[in-house]
Amino acid sequence: MTNVFVVGLDAGNLALLRGSFPRSRFHSLFGKSEVMPASADFPALLDEGHRRLDEFGGPIDAIVGYWDFPTTSLVPALCADYGVPGPGLEPVLKCEHKYWSRLEQCKAADAHPKFGLVDLAGDPGLPRGLSFPVWLKPVKSYSSVLAFRVAEPAELGRAMAEIRQGIDAVGKSFDAVLSGLELPPEIAVAGGRACLVEEEIRGVQATAEGYCYRGEPHVYGVVDSVHYPGSPSFLRYQYPSRLPARIQRRITDVSTRVIRQIGLDSTAFNIEFFWNQDVDELNVLEINPRISQSHAQLFRLVDGVANHHCMVRLALGEEPEMPCRRGAHAVAAKWFLRSFTDGVVRSCPTEEHLARIRREMPEATVDVVAREGTRLAELTVQDSYSYELATCCLGARDEAELVDKFHRCAELLPFTFEDHQAAPSPLI
Repeated sequence: MTNVFVVGLDAGNLALLRGSFPRSRFHSLFGKSEVMPASADFPALLDEGHRRLDEFGGPIDAIVGYWDFPTTSLVPALCADYGVPGPGLEPVLKCEHKYWSRLEQCKAADAHPKFGLVDLAGDPGLPRGLSFPVWLKPVKSYSSVLAFRVAEPAELGRAMAEIRQGIDAVGKSFDAVLSGLELPPEIAVAGGRACLVEEEIRGVQATAEGYCYRGEPHVYGVVDSVHYPGSPSFLRYQYPSRLPARIQRRITDVSTRVIRQIGLDSTAFNIEFFWNQDVDELNVLEINPRISQSHAQLFRLVDGVANHHCMVRLALGEEPEMPCRRGAHAVAAKWFLRSFTDGVVRSCPTEEHLARIRREMPEATVDVVAREGTRLAELTVQDSYSYELATCCLGARDEAELVDKFHRCAELLPFTFEDHQAAPSPLI
């Protein structure tokens, strides 16, 4: 039995881990609630991680995590300190720091928008050579928090003001991590509380899931990200991708070149892309030095094994062996039931509602996010344009059945609100 320590362990992911690795013991180094606030004090977490690991009486075989910052930085720091396989901290930060990541991408592939930094303390204005519409975002953020689409100069100042008010929440802790490295001059000047601006990239969105073992990157799946019509908010993640095979090969090629350039190794990764079909242009949106745990059930339903397999095998110093299309379903999706207006949740689905969904759709995994008495605007880890009420992971024979199943789930997940303009409806 191997001892695997998980930064941010929660019940749903623990079940997937135990199902894939029955001969490993999974220990909670930190609970999800301890690391999900990206504003968490990184130095304090690192010290506490050392204390907990030092108190453990047995061998420490692996340290893993599947959440965003600070988990992504805690894992390589702790792996190095305890001599277990893991990625280097500097390559991880090259992915995490959006400006640094763009500079590295430029060296590997022509698959990125025009970009630059804006001075949050200065007058609103775009860097030379950029034009509207643009996206404005901190160099380190999570789940699209403080990311704004800006279509004209008047909107730029408002977005900058909002980012200026909230950027310290993550930026202060991110700066603490950066301070431990010898940084390139342009990154040292920018720091962890800078603001990236880049021209809008359009098209359909997809994510490459892969890993790097002994310096060789591998992409094992491409997942589509489908938005609500007319909105940047996600409606579903769907696997396998519906993109043409030639585009998926280009995604694999760009992913491989960028990961090699960054030097990321001994870890899983996921890279988000936009493909503009009209001009046949492929652009990287961002690089994450971890698995996407949001995709885990999709790989389990379609391929037979969750992507946690890659994370743990790499952490044990072994090469992953992901199966292909050995699951019970031909297609799977993680759906997001959202509201686009604020309000207070008066009632939400009960365990009886969830049990009925499981009876009708045994493969379904449902997570209710918005609880009774919660004001939607106070929910954490939300994008800038909607409020997540619940998620549903479903498998099916084909896309038509997948859509029908989601409509049925939405019917069986009743939410009522006070001070709410209209109940949400799933848009396909």
